[in-house]
Amino acid sequence: MASLKQIEDFLVAQPVALVGVSRNPKKFGQMAFRELKEKGLNVVPVNPSATEILGVKVFPNIAALPPEVKGVIIMTKKEQTLDAVKAAKQKGINNIWIQQFAETKDALKELEGSQINFITGECILMHYKPNGFHKFHRGLNRFFGKFPK
Repeated sequence: MASLKQIEDFLVAQPVALVGVSRNPKKFGQMAFRELKEKGLNVVPVNPSATEILGVKVFPNIAALPPEVKGVIIMTKKEQTLDAVKAAKQKGINNIWIQQFAETKDALKELEGSQINFITGECILMHYKPNGFHKFHRGLNRFFGKFPK
């Protein structure tokens, strides 16, 4: 489990790229992108099959990201997570958030022992200005002792 300090460090390291932004507005990747943008996170979309989502320029992959990107949020299918982690490491990105349910043993092994600040098993929407369901979920996690310390 990531510490609260790791999460706070990630959230101040902006801009961040969201890898796995969907073109479909009903999919979680686009809903999360939209919500994070609306809340003020400086987030850059990554999707190899799009050039623009919600009026924002989309980058085809992590390697194409501008050098000022400080972190990545990985919301890919599990079979794409390891490649995204490797690409972020190769790009020199030191903050990696693997959205809960996207993590794999191989991706975690790739990050172990590195100097990278990485977060897994957490939902970014529960930690960045949560509201509605995510605020409720955050409260439940605190109550049951599952919230990072």
